Amino acid sequence: MTSTVPSHAVAAVDPVLLETVREALLLDGAAVTDERIARAVRASGHVLGAAGTLHAVRSIRAELTGLGPLQHMLPATGLTDVWINGAREVWWEAGNGPVRVASPFTNDDEVRALATRLISAAGRRLDEAHPCVDVQTPDGMRVHAVLPPISTGGTLVSVRFRHRDVITVEDLVDSATVTRQVLDLLLAATAGGANLLVTGSTGAGKTTVLNALLSACPAHERIVLIEDAAELRPAHPHVVGMQARHANVEGAGAIELAELVRQSLRMRPDRIVVGECRGAEVRELLTALNTGHTGAGTVHANSADAVPARLAALGALGGMSSQAVALQAGSALDLVVHLDRRGSRRVVQAVSLLEEAHGALHMNPACSYNGEGYTPGPGWDALAQLAQRGEQS
Repeated sequence: MTSTVPSHAVAAVDPVLLETVREALLLDGAAVTDERIARAVRASGHVLGAAGTLHAVRSIRAELTGLGPLQHMLPATGLTDVWINGAREVWWEAGNGPVRVASPFTNDDEVRALATRLISAAGRRLDEAHPCVDVQTPDGMRVHAVLPPISTGGTLVSVRFRHRDVITVEDLVDSATVTRQVLDLLLAATAGGANLLVTGSTGAGKTTVLNALLSACPAHERIVLIEDAAELRPAHPHVVGMQARHANVEGAGAIELAELVRQSLRMRPDRIVVGECRGAEVRELLTALNTGHTGAGTVHANSADAVPARLAALGALGGMSSQAVALQAGSALDLVVHLDRRGSRRVVQAVSLLEEAHGALHMNPACSYNGEGYTPGPGWDALAQLAQRGEQS
């Protein structure tokens, strides 16, 4: 699907004016605001008039802090991702699947300049020595960039936007992500201290659902969030967060998730949450959840049935045998909530209990989505018992 550039798109600003304003704004190092930009435009000596000044302010702000010539093409609401595939292809998603739009870039140098600026804003370098970089910008965007010749089709830029508003449990029901009945069971189980693992593919809604479930935790709990990039924002009165740090250009200074999990144990947490388990940190999380702590995390997985194998693979990265992973996970984790994408919708595809038997992990399905509603499985009564325990606590 292809669309044309919206009528409100703003053409590129005069490069001389842009550089003049950029230098003026850098003099005092204060935050870039529309008022400061307008003042710098007027001081530059360019006679633009009211409409021309407004146009220049919007364009310059986009060039300095936003997505450059793309900024004023973006949808006002619902935007989740933007993909720039070289100078010729631009796609975005705003809730209805990927949509291709007319590219405002004339050559790959413009795309590379944008990618370099976004990466630099997060304190990292994008160049021939570092051609693949993943960062989170100060305003919360997740940016991944790849330069040629690693990329064979020009500079690649992937941007994921943080939700401006926290998604509530009511939003999950309204968007048909989950039914009220299943959601109430999950909320009660979470409030009662059940340890959760939210799984699914990239963009399936893991962070969104975990955010909503954590909001149901009792107000007296202290929740410690540990993430590679800060995305979780549960509506809870006592939340503290820590974020991993990549190595600097000399290859030093990295702080991994596993170290942050160990640090969290000294922070008197009631609930430890790892935003995304990708490797050895799963060992630290399972250890913590087996020593009296409550917690949650997310893991990439193709299906609920694939979770035992995924945990075994992640545990191996931390030096754990598959049997050790099964024993630790079987006692540490209660529920697996698996999400899937169905067109533009995100759906809780299955809820299962994670159980260990004879040194191996097994999934005990509590319910699964059949396209219209949920079909109870053999673990339904056990899920109801977890929820009942939460309601009584």
